[in-house]
Amino acid sequence: MSIMPPIPVLQGRDGTVLSAEQEGLVLERPGEELTIPAKAIARIHAEVRSVTVELRAPSGATPSVHRIEDVSEPAATAFADAVNALLPERNEEIDGGALVVLRTFAKTRRQRFLRGLKWFVFGCLGVVGALCVTAGIAGVAGLAIAIVPIGAIATAGLGFGVYCVWTWNRERRLLKHGITVVASRANRPGMYFYTDTAGTTRVLSHVSFEPYVRASYNPQDPSDVLVPQAPFMRRFNVTLGAFILFCGLNGVALLAIMMVDAFSGGS
Repeated sequence: MSIMPPIPVLQGRDGTVLSAEQEGLVLERPGEELTIPAKAIARIHAEVRSVTVELRAPSGATPSVHRIEDVSEPAATAFADAVNALLPERNEEIDGGALVVLRTFAKTRRQRFLRGLKWFVFGCLGVVGALCVTAGIAGVAGLAIAIVPIGAIATAGLGFGVYCVWTWNRERRLLKHGITVVASRANRPGMYFYTDTAGTTRVLSHVSFEPYVRASYNPQDPSDVLVPQAPFMRRFNVTLGAFILFCGLNGVALLAIMMVDAFSGGS
């Protein structure tokens, strides 16, 4: 099937959108996008102000459905009639649910961590700036000048060290408690498909030229996924990260000692 305009785009409740593309349908929901290939579709049902996409299923199995509600009634009827007229002939039994691809846009655990780490680094730089201003107001010019490079290096060490250690711990956790599957390369560079235990095909972003990669995901949150590093690189990165984190903590301790020494008169 080749689904092309002027098939209407359906705007539904809570920002849900159902549209047609070259090879099928795209259902957009807050934080995720479902791509439904044409050969996975059994029928489109328009019911007043809602549209149901019924997927194909083997004989005796209950077909999966996806709905969009609160759409324009004339648009729903036009959409269903146009898509149904373009559906290919069904000559074989297909599990349509296995062909649907889910792409998640909601913030993953890694993205939330990176955002928190960014604000942590900004906070550290703010503290460094405040210490520098305090030393300048107190008339300790040498200390104010020294705080800048030491504080910047300490902040960088803390940020990079925490990132390396957290990344290592996340990978260790997913390898130990997660599920590892083989992901196959998609038709777009840097994208791979993997299937979770619920049978949902998901998208993984990973830069590689290999046709297949191993991917480990969290069974409670299948969008929390990564491609494990080689064991040597994993050990090297955590060792390097721990060392840099230690250096950053030493920088913080040095700044504290310098401030106490300066404001206590060196006593």
